[in-house]
Formats: sequence, C-alpha cells, structure tokens
Amino acid sequence: MKFLNWIFVVIGVLGLISVRFLENSLFYDPFLDFFKGNYKVELAPDFILWKLILSHFFRFLLNLFFSAIVVHFIFLNKKWTLQAVLLIAIAFIVFFPIYLWCIYSKMEIGYLFTFSVRRFVIQPIILLLIIPIFYYRKKLEKN
Repeated sequence: MKFLNWIFVVIGVLGLISVRFLENSLFYDPFLDFFKGNYKVELAPDFILWKLILSHFFRFLLNLFFSAIVVHFIFLNKKWTLQAVLLIAIAFIVFFPIYLWCIYSKMEIGYLFTFSVRRFVIQPIILLLIIPIFYYRKKLEKN
C-alpha cells in the first residue's frame, strides 16, 4: 500500500477516535453517563426522543464517513467500499430500532442486552468485522 493511502487510513482511524473522545460535547446522549456508572442500581435517565434519534443518526453518519475512508484506502476498491457502507447501514437499521425499543421500555429486556445493542449503534464495531472479511476475500481472489 502506498504511503499516501496509509495517511488516509490513519486520518479515518483518528476521525473514529475523535468521534469517541468528543462524544460528550458533540452528541446528546443521557445514557453515556448512565452506562458508565452503576446502571444496575440507578434508574434509567429521562431523555428527549427526537434529540436522541438525531444525535445517534449524526454520530452514525460520522462513523460511516470515517469507516468508508478506512475501507476505501485499505483496499482501494470502490465496490468494496460501497458494500462496506451498505453493511454498516444495514447494521444500524437493524440495531437502532431495537435499541430505541429497549430504552423506551426502560430496559425490561435487560441492561446488558441494551448496553450491547447500544455498542452496535454508537460504535463502528461492524468495521472490525468487515476489514478481516475483505482481507480474506482479497486473498481468495488472488488464489
């Protein structure tokens, strides 16, 4: 991989890290502190649904943008970049309503389940699955 491509990969990763470290100032999410604390004892915080939805959608778009940069400059394949974006979007479409239901129902299904689903909504975990899959795919195409 060319040096310039690695620079863009690093920029993408730094962008993802920045989204994580600036989450308190960039996004409305009363559950950030809730899940950092003793959430098994405390009551779920009140929240404004429309602000939470917009905030998570904005965070998703930022994570999607930086994830697409990472995938594109690792593999230099527009088709694979589009597939990665589609996979990440599908994961968000699947997990986000489940997360909203969990918090709306005051986490009746369980705090650990809600916490886990929330991770798929706010973190680019799917990217950690896509990169090894695409590396394997690249290896298969060479053979």
